[in-house]
Formats: sequence, C-alpha cells, structure tokens
Amino acid sequence: MADDFDARITFHDDLQCMEADFSGFDFASSAVVNAFYDRIEDRIRETGETLWFFLVNYSGCKIDTSAWVAFSRRGKALNLAHSMGSVRFDASDETRRQIERDAETERFDPNLFADRDLAIARIRALPSKRRVTRVEEVGISAGEIARRITFDATGNAGGPLMTADFSRLTFAHSGDVDAVYDHIEDAIRASDRKWYFLVNMDGCEVHPAAWVRYAFRGKRLNQAASLGTVRFAPGSETASDIRLRAESQGFDPNIRNTREEAMTRLAEIRRDLLAEAQLEVGG
Repeated sequence: MADDFDARITFHDDLQCMEADFSGFDFASSAVVNAFYDRIEDRIRETGETLWFFLVNYSGCKIDTSAWVAFSRRGKALNLAHSMGSVRFDASDETRRQIERDAETERFDPNLFADRDLAIARIRALPSKRRVTRVEEVGISAGEIARRITFDATGNAGGPLMTADFSRLTFAHSGDVDAVYDHIEDAIRASDRKWYFLVNMDGCEVHPAAWVRYAFRGKRLNQAASLGTVRFAPGSETASDIRLRAESQGFDPNIRNTREEAMTRLAEIRRDLLAEAQLEVGG
C-alpha cells in the first residue's frame, strides 16, 4: 500500500511544494485516511525539510462520511506541523462544502481553485517561511520534566517500570515534545535496558501543532525501549487521536480509565511475554 501512496506524493523543489494527489481516491474509512497521512508524514520527514507548501488534487476524490473526522484531524495536524500554506483544487461540490465548513470552524483559508494552474499560481504568490528561523519556546522546565519521569527498577511494580506523568501537561508544539522525549531517551539510554511504560494522561493536552512530532517521538521510543506501554485517564480529544494513529500503525493503544486498570493490563503483558519466552526455550 505504501507504494500506491508514494505514487501520489510528489515534491517540487522549485516550488518548495509537496503535491498530494487524491484524484480518484476513495477514503473509505478512517483507517485508510490514517495510513495515507502516515505515509505523507514519513515522506516529508525523509526530505529533511520541515516546511513545504501543500498542493492537493481533489479531482474525483471520495471521502466517506465515517472518515471525515479522521481526515479533518489528520489534515489539521499535518498542516500545523509542516505547511507554509495549503492550496486545493478541483474538489467536488460535496467535498468543497465540507472543506469550507471546516475552514469556517477552524478559521483557515480553504484556498480552493478550479484547476491546478490556478492553484500553482496561488502557491507562487505565497511567501516562503523557510528563511525564517522559528524559535519555539519550551513551556516545560527541565525540573518539571525530571519530576514527571520516574523509574522503578526494583521489581516492586512487577518489572522495570518507567512512569511518565503527563497529567494536566500541555504539549503546545514540537519544542515541548522534543524536550520531554529527549529527557526520557537520555535516561533510558543511560539505564541500558528496556522498560514497561505507564503513562498518566489525565487532563493531558496535545495541541494539533504538536501531534505529528508527538506521534513520531512516541512511536520511536516505544519501538526502541518499551516492553509494553499502557496509558490511562486520557481526555477525550487525546484518546481519539491516539486511537486514530493506532488504527493504521497496527498497535494496541492500551488505553485504560484508571491507574489500577492500567497496572492490571501491564501485568497481563508481562505474563504474555514470559509465556512466549518459555515457549521459545522449550521449543
């Protein structure tokens, strides 16, 4: 499927533009939306360039009603993370009306044009932001981060446990995300071992501008250092975004309501890992 998506993602260096060709494509479900946007994020990351203009071809594109929430949320997060300006063209009446409704609600310019030439002309008129150094002031102090990240290697929790207390914490942008995850990665690297992760997300807010980076850093950390990750008490918005990402990336979001329920789930994960290890030894 990635190859199919790649054929629809083109970078025009002369325009500083990423073109997403949604023409004739059927976003039949939120899972399809998430898979496509996962690939766009990966391709942008591979360029090594953070900022691009976005050119989107909607000719003959179909977006199922059940997929609109995911399409809107992922599109907003992608734009806030990487777009210098987004221009869309050749949308159907239904898609155009939905984009215009979203634009009115979210207060952005839909930049909808009848054809590609008009859309490109609009991009050429937009100012590039690449020469502007963006300094994102981190809103979380080093001391607060250290207080929120704790490690228990004694086995009192049934296994080596890293607890990340994100309760009532706001990740406003990628700078906040990197500050927290740099601290966690440095500590885990120093420990030279993997850990079970328990994440308290009670009242945690991940703003749309931070979601792309938050998802990337979290995925990288889990793949490198987690024996099992369980989250508890997330707010509805955060839970929705975590579940959206999980749909296309093939992981169990492991969201529980309380710490006790989360610890029970971690115990189940540990039992499964031990059972697998015993089978391998016995085999």
